[in-house]
This record gives sequence, structure tokens and C-alpha cells, in this order.
Amino acid sequence: MEEIKKKQAVDIFVIWNRIWKKKKLFFIVGVVSFFLACLWNLPTPRYYNCQVVLAPENTAGNGSVMGNMAAMMGIDLNGNTTGDAIVPELYPKVLQSNDFVGKLIDIRVKSQDGEIDTTYYAYKQKFQKGNPVIKAVIKVPKAIIGLFKKKEEKGKGSSKGVDLFNMTKEQSDVFDAIMNTVGCSVEMKTGLITISVTEQDPLICATIADSVRAKLQDFITEYRTNKARNDVEYYKKLTAEAKREYEKARQGYGSYADQNTDVVMQSFRLKENDLENDMQLKFNTYSAMRNQLQLAEAKLQERTPAFTVIQRATVPQTPAGPKRMLNILIFMIFTAVITGLYVCRDLIANELRSE
Repeated sequence: MEEIKKKQAVDIFVIWNRIWKKKKLFFIVGVVSFFLACLWNLPTPRYYNCQVVLAPENTAGNGSVMGNMAAMMGIDLNGNTTGDAIVPELYPKVLQSNDFVGKLIDIRVKSQDGEIDTTYYAYKQKFQKGNPVIKAVIKVPKAIIGLFKKKEEKGKGSSKGVDLFNMTKEQSDVFDAIMNTVGCSVEMKTGLITISVTEQDPLICATIADSVRAKLQDFITEYRTNKARNDVEYYKKLTAEAKREYEKARQGYGSYADQNTDVVMQSFRLKENDLENDMQLKFNTYSAMRNQLQLAEAKLQERTPAFTVIQRATVPQTPAGPKRMLNILIFMIFTAVITGLYVCRDLIANELRSE
């Protein structure tokens, strides 16, 4: 045991002695790595993050003890009782769909300094800042690759004319950029929906976060009330038709009764009774349709979910990143470790061979 400890102490001393002899190399590598890290990280534009937290109404309403215990373990016993095909766990997928992003591209956004006032599509296409160093590095390969590609028709910087079924390369890139900007997560235990938006301007960040919240609420409401709304429209149509038929029958009965007030012939009285019975039948149909319409409207109100905004969208005051100094420190530590392995490569190789 003492020999092993002595050997380890000797090895550490040898490694430290080797590193100390190469301290000039470490100094040069440290200066170069610090310069490269600063060149790579400092020009990176800052970005801001805004989060919105929603608590949707639980329409299933299972308040049993077993349901509560299952929710604590992350199991939703009500997942299949509502009959919904789009469960809350799929909301992040909804936000990453072209149809949902297509609802965001026409939103008007304005930067905090007032220099930018345009649509969200144009902002993502024209006003995104980037690291000039990275742009310069990738500009040459892109130019070389572009020589072997066919030139594509560029967009006009407008969201008008975007065909979600057949988008151009430029439009697809803008949609991908928006999808990378907008995020959503659902907590299984509580059902809380957290919407996160990351943008380079704080005001635009908060604006898009609030817009995504409103669009998602509209999507959920429209989906859950789709059948109920169709029923309301259907019964509205039937009620209007029944009312027209009843009005027509009432006017016919009234006109016939007025014209034959003094007539005592039985045939006229029988026809008057038939018209009165037909009017009563039309009224009963109209009354039944009106009751069905009221029930459908009540069902629509019942199916409409209520949302509680736990955390509203606010303009962030401090940037969320990038962590420039931390990135520089990590890069310098990484280069120091690589340099140490390079300096002691023969010692490491001998140690591995001896083992």
C-alpha cells in the first residue's frame, strides 16, 4: 500500500514537473485561447426570454382520492374520459406545427427602441442579429456550395402569399426559426402549461409570448367546442326554418279566418280547423327547435374551457444570455486540459503500457 501511494506521489510530481517546464507553452496557449474565445463569444448578440404560465380548466373533474394520488405520481386517470384526441401532452407539438406558426407570422411587432415596426415574419427574416465572426466563417463554405446549386426565387420579405403546403426554402427557414424561438411544456402533475419565447429584443419577446398564449387558448377552445359549435349552428338553422314555417302558417290561418268570419258553412269551418291545427303543429316544432337550440348553447358554454393566467407576459429587464464570461472560462479550461494531455502524452502512454 505504501509503495502504491509512493508511486502515485512520484507520478503526480513528474506530471507537475513536466507541466512547469512547459509553462511558457501554457501561457501562449492560454493567451491565444482567451483571444479566440473573446472573438467568438463577445460579438454574440444578447437574447431575452419571456415565460407565460397557464392553468387550464379540468373539464373531466375527477376529484377522487385515487385520481389525486395518480396525479401526484404523474398519471392522468382522466386522460381518456374527455374523448379529446389532442391531449395537453401534445400542445408542444401543436406549437411546432406549420399551421400554428402560420397564425403568428402576421403579428405586428415593435422593438423597444422603436426602430423596428413590422410583421413577425419580416422581423425573423431581416432584423436578426448574428455573430459577425461566425457569419464570416460560414460565408465562404456557403458561397462555394451556392455555386453548385440552382438559384431560388427570393421572397419579398412579406408573409403574404405563404403557401403552407408548398413553401419556398426561404419561407421554410423563417418558419424553422420561429419554431426554435417558441417553446411549450406541460407539467403532468398539475396540468400547468408553460410557454417560453426567446428573442433578441425584450419588447418583441413579451409581445410574441402573449400572442402565443392567446393563439393557444383560441386553438384549445376551438378544438374542444368544435362539435358543440356545429350543433348550435345546426339548431339555429332548424329553428329559423321552423319559425318561418310557423309564421307562414299563422298568416295563412289569420287571413282565412278574417275572410270567412260570417260564413256558417261546415266545409269552411273544417278548413279553418285544419289550418289552425297545422299552425299549432308548426308552433310545436318551432318551440321544440328553440328548446334544442338553448340546450346546444348551454352545452357550448359548458365545453368552453376557462384559463387562469398564473404568470403573464412581461417585458424582461435582464438578458437571459449568452453567458459570455462562463463560455470563455470553459473554453480556456478545455484548452488547458488538452494542452496538458499533449505535454504528458508520453507519460500517459508509458503508464498505459505498464498496466
